[in-house]
Amino acid sequence: MPETVPVADTEHCPIRGLILDFAGVLTEVVYPAHERWCASQGLAADAWRTTLNTHPEARQHYRALEVGAMDQADFNTRIAVLLGLNDGENLMGRVWSDVRPAAGMIAFAKAARSAGMKLAMLSNSFGLDPYDPYAHIGVMELFDVTVISEIEGIAKPDSVIYQTTLDRLGLSGPQCVFVDDHLGNLPPAAELGIHTVHATDEDSTVASLESLLGIRADCRA
Repeated sequence: MPETVPVADTEHCPIRGLILDFAGVLTEVVYPAHERWCASQGLAADAWRTTLNTHPEARQHYRALEVGAMDQADFNTRIAVLLGLNDGENLMGRVWSDVRPAAGMIAFAKAARSAGMKLAMLSNSFGLDPYDPYAHIGVMELFDVTVISEIEGIAKPDSVIYQTTLDRLGLSGPQCVFVDDHLGNLPPAAELGIHTVHATDEDSTVASLESLLGIRADCRA
């Protein structure tokens, strides 16, 4: 089961806001799709993930992309070179083309909104143009508030972006729950009084949210 950290008495301070990360929460696990794409290009299955996570130059480019200091087209060109590819055109879109929505989590988000909760998406960006991942997955209309690092010029785990999300929701930390698949993004939220849920597999994460909030998804299909 995902680790859930309640930091306040929900009986006396009811949760009114649900804040969701994007990749790995509103999408299915992304790695299998990325691995299939790598294989289709004659690359090692983990080439995309390993390059972005361990290559110093790629890490620098990705951090710049997250906060809008580099545009996606430039990032595509630079990462294609590091991967040994001749064509960087819409590289991000090609890598992400087979990533699918997390149907169970999206169903839960819809149920939460129908129950009167405010919804926010808090996402570290990987660019919006030419490939828009949020449009591809089709989730933007779910949210009252969207906070995307590229637009804000600041990224998780900086505490400022969490406070920005609370301010735009018009809620306090103890009135909200935040779901993210990266453990390192949870402590700054907890420090603001936000309940945190570490997203692991989709079914367990949805089950944890159903238990915490007393809301059931309309469907899992």
